[in-house]
Formats: sequence, C-alpha cells, structure tokens
Amino acid sequence: MTLIKSISGIRGTIGGQVNDSLTPLDVVKFTAAYGTWLIKRNNQAELSVVIGRDARISGEMVQHLVIGTLQGLGIDVVDLGLSTTPTVEVAVPMEQAAGGIILTASHNPKQWNALKLLNERGEFISARDGEEVLTVAQEESFHFASVDELGSYRLDDSYLQKHIDAVLALPLVDVEAIEQANFSVVCDCVNSTGGIFVPALLKALGVNQVEELYCEPTGHFPHNPEPLPENLVDISSAIKISKADVGIVVDPDVDRLALVCEDGTMFGEEYTLVAVADYVVGQNSGNTVSNLSSTRALRDVTEIHGGIYSAAAVGEVNVVTKMKEVNAIIGGEGNGGVIYPGLHYGRDALVGIALFLTHLAKTGKTCSELRASYPDYFISKNKIELKPNMDVDAVLAQMKSRYAHQPVNDIDGVKIEFDKEWVHLRKSNTEPIIRIYSESKSEATAKELSSRIIYEIQEVIEERLLES
Repeated sequence: MTLIKSISGIRGTIGGQVNDSLTPLDVVKFTAAYGTWLIKRNNQAELSVVIGRDARISGEMVQHLVIGTLQGLGIDVVDLGLSTTPTVEVAVPMEQAAGGIILTASHNPKQWNALKLLNERGEFISARDGEEVLTVAQEESFHFASVDELGSYRLDDSYLQKHIDAVLALPLVDVEAIEQANFSVVCDCVNSTGGIFVPALLKALGVNQVEELYCEPTGHFPHNPEPLPENLVDISSAIKISKADVGIVVDPDVDRLALVCEDGTMFGEEYTLVAVADYVVGQNSGNTVSNLSSTRALRDVTEIHGGIYSAAAVGEVNVVTKMKEVNAIIGGEGNGGVIYPGLHYGRDALVGIALFLTHLAKTGKTCSELRASYPDYFISKNKIELKPNMDVDAVLAQMKSRYAHQPVNDIDGVKIEFDKEWVHLRKSNTEPIIRIYSESKSEATAKELSSRIIYEIQEVIEERLLES
C-alpha cells in the first residue's frame, strides 16, 4: 500500500491502514486541511469549491467523503460529477470559486486515486501553498461548522458543454477547416471520462467518422492507462483496419494527449506539444516553454518561427510559472501535456485535440507526413539506484563540476547540453535513485550518452565512498 503526500495533493492506493494508503480517514483529513487553508486565506463569509472526478472505481466513494468534509467546514460545493482535470480548472474561475479538487490519479492504475488541489485561478497550488496545507493536515487544526453554517451542495453537469464551447471559441480553432478535411478518427479513452468528453468534442468540431474504443466510463481500464506506445496496441490495430486518418488517446483525467498516425505508428507523446506549438507560433510568433526533460524539437520549431524557447523545472506548476514569466503563448510537457493560456493555464487534451486537428487540416498532410516534417530526436530514459544514505545532491554537484565547460542548467537537478544533445540528471523525491534522461538524433547515441553518464556517476559514488 502507498500514500504519497506532496505539495500538489495527496495520492495513494485504496484500502489498507491509515497513513499508509489512501483510506477514507486520509481523504477526510487532507480535504479538511485544504478546506481549512482556503478559509484562512479568504476573508469572505461564503466560500465555494468546485470538484470533479474521473471514472475510476473508487471515485464515487472518495467523492462522497470530499463533499461531506467540505460541507462540514461550511464550504459550498459545486460538483461537476464525472469530469476531467482541465474541465475543473476551467470551471473554478467561471464559478468564482475559492478553489477546486480533482479526484483522479491521472495515469496511475485503477487501485490508485488522488486529490489534486487548485487555487482560485483553477491552477495547481504553489509549493509554498502546498506546504501550508500539509502543515494544517499534520497539526489537524480543523474547525468544523455548526449545523446552521454547513455548506451547500449543487450538482452542475453543464461544464462539458461550457468547456467545449470555450475550445470552439478560440480564434486558432478552425471548425470549418476540420469539417472540410472529413477526418476519420479512432479514439481510445481507457474507459474513463474521456469517453464522454472526447467524442462530444469531435462531434462539435465536425468530425463525423469516429470509432470509439474503450469509451464507456466504467473505470475498468482495459490496458495500462498511461498513453505509452506499449499500451496502445489495440488502437494501432483498429486504425489500420478502419483506415482512419488519426488516432486520439487520452489518459483517465484527459490532461495528456497521445496521437497515432494513419499507418498505426505512434506520432510520439513528445511530439504532441511540438506539433501544436508549431501551429500556434506559426500563426502568432511567440515564446514557448517545456520542462527540462522534454525534447529539443520544441526549441527548434520555436526558433524557426522567430520565438524564444525557455526550459522549466519538471512539474506542471513550474512550467506554468515559467510561461507567465516569459509570456509564452504555448507550453507544456513532453508527456503529451499541452498548456494553452489562450483558454487556461493547465494541461488540456481537449484544447490539444482541437488545435492539432486544425493544424493537420490546414497542412493537408497525412498524420505520418506531418510527423516526418519535424526533426527526429530520441530520448533514452534510465535510472541508477543508490544506497539510502547516499548524498544525492552532492553527487549531482560533482557531476555539474565535471561538466563546467559545457552549458549546464541546475534549476532541477543537472542538465548538461552537448550542442543538440543533452542529458538530464534528477533525483527522485520518493526513493534513492537518480533518473537519467538523454536525447540525441540517434537512438543509439542517446543510449550511449546515458551509459557514459551512468558510468561517471558510479565513479563519483566510488570516490565518495573511498573518501568516507
């Protein structure tokens, strides 16, 4: 059993012992901490919080616990029911709510669930705010409302349409172009809420040929819900059989978007953002942001269109912070997360779908031809396990020192650049390991670069052991 308490929320496996997994008592405790934090930072007499959940099996149970706890604190609840992470993010400012809670464990398997916490802008709370919530939880400094001051409850199922309407209203979304392209689409929504939202969006965009694969929101995931190539065998086969133009895949809470080409090959999660950004900055030249572990291809397409690319620390909240700092017009993460501030500052697969289909329609290319138009880079992902007492920060500092003659970015671990190749070293916050990502135009070279760095890390570790 697992329970992970982080600054952005709490996630864990259902069942087991209190403080050891995500039990009902843990759900109540952390909901109460978040609600108490909201009350302390707001002076208004009445507060409301928007909640929504994905379709995983434990969602209804967690939903009831969260609603009752917020009401018990005197907070009004606006419940979107089965929803998506970006839909809740859109709803919070529309409702003028104090915050939001998304009940989802994102791409994690069915035994997981989580509380993702939002501020009044519908954005993930900051590290500082997250620490305050964790402190309230640890101290259990809750004060519940008297019977006459309990919060109200309202179910609002209108945000499916409101979210879609907001996407359609974006100037860069061209419904007419998509309709004229007459696309045939297969979508895999892993039996979660994407099965409600994605087909509805496609219909609104004028896509009349849609084959729905795993679109029943039962929470029984038919395959590992993370949209990685090894988990997308079924949609790849379905596309080839039906001769569809493109495949669309989302994770359970619909904030990550993966695409499959007409020949069944993967467009590449890293290239979802690259393609969307190519369209956005091609229409309105501007700046872009992704995290340090994302492909260099985004930088390439940004600079071709006259924009400036910036890198952020890993984590959506860090990407959003950097986007605001450099006034980026598009950004996101290499896991298929598209953040388009023209609508809101959050990863949004629905926005990604609309912008990508517009781009595909306007180019007149097939999906595979569009993918081939971008520079090919390969990312090798590795890790090295350390002894629990090893000073990981010191190891990373020595690696930085070794490569002082190269461009180095240390805002999140150590990223070393070698012309158009790079390697990124990051320590895990939950286990004694260093993650090692490397990228090159050759898969073999990317792996070779990782192997070389791993060997050097082992040298550093041996030197430190001899010194001690």
